Amino acid sequence: MAISALNDIKKGKTFDIDNQPCLVVGAQFVRMQQRKPVMQTKLKNLITGKVLEINFHPGELPTEADLAHRRASFLYADDNQAYFMNSESYDQFGIDREQIADQLGYLKEGTEVDAMYFNDAPVAVAIPNKVELQVTSTIEGAKGDTAQGRVTKPATLETGIEVQVPLFIKQGDIIRINTESGDYAERV
Repeated sequence: MAISALNDIKKGKTFDIDNQPCLVVGAQFVRMQQRKPVMQTKLKNLITGKVLEINFHPGELPTEADLAHRRASFLYADDNQAYFMNSESYDQFGIDREQIADQLGYLKEGTEVDAMYFNDAPVAVAIPNKVELQVTSTIEGAKGDTAQGRVTKPATLETGIEVQVPLFIKQGDIIRINTESGDYAERV
């Protein structure tokens, strides 16, 4: 299936580049003086994990990748791979840890993800936009800290990642994190 215009190339879309699925991680429309417009993109190959920089011109539009989406649950990760279980067939599969390294900090056992399959092989997962994680350690906020403009403090979450949280968050609280930005969203 082909796209119709350069404006259809957006972050989060997947395209077939050299018979491999590639995810758009960045796209910028550039119009230079007396030249045709160009869509500058950064594409992450979902099989190899390499990032490509490709400029698309009008008339050279890519085709969308034929990806199948299935629900899966995160099981665990070891030194090499992260393991998931298909929610319908209960088949287990692994994805290279390097490919989803930026997402692993938001995954705890049982987290539901969207597994993407290309040619019946799992190639990537899409995690939820927001996840709920428990604060395992944080420092106590001291009175007067807000006078100096310091209204956040570091907190370590149950998966091991560290985020900045407001002063009222305590150890044991469950908070919601935005997985796209890595920022604190709210206390649950």
